[in-house]
Amino acid sequence: MQEVAAMDSMFIIWSSADPEVAHNLAFMYAHNSLRNGWWERVRLVIWGPSARLACEDPAIRETIKAMLRDGVEVWACRACADNYGLAAELEAMGVDVRYMGEPVTHMLRAGWRQLTF
Repeated sequence: MQEVAAMDSMFIIWSSADPEVAHNLAFMYAHNSLRNGWWERVRLVIWGPSARLACEDPAIRETIKAMLRDGVEVWACRACADNYGLAAELEAMGVDVRYMGEPVTHMLRAGWRQLTF
C-alpha cells in the first residue's frame, strides 16, 4: 500500500464529551471530508472524555462504525481508554486503541493537517 502524502492527510482529535460536538463538528467533518475527497486520508483520534461517550451513546457508536466502513481511520488513546476501563469496548467497535503521544508527534512532524474538537 502506498503511503498518502502528509499534505493530503488530516487528523482530528475528538476530546469533547458533548454529543453535539461529536455529531455536528468532529464526525460531520471527518466523514464528509473523506467521502467528498477533501482529504485522501482522514484519522479521527478519540482522546480523553470522548472515549466514554463513544462507548455509552448508541448513536455515537453507530456513527463511528459507519465512518470505519467508509474508510475513516478511528484511533483511541490507550491511556485514556484504560483510565476509563473502555479499551476492550472500543476495540470491539473496530477502533485502533494505542498510546497516542508518539503517533500524534509523528503526524505533526510529518505535516499532517490537524483539527481539535
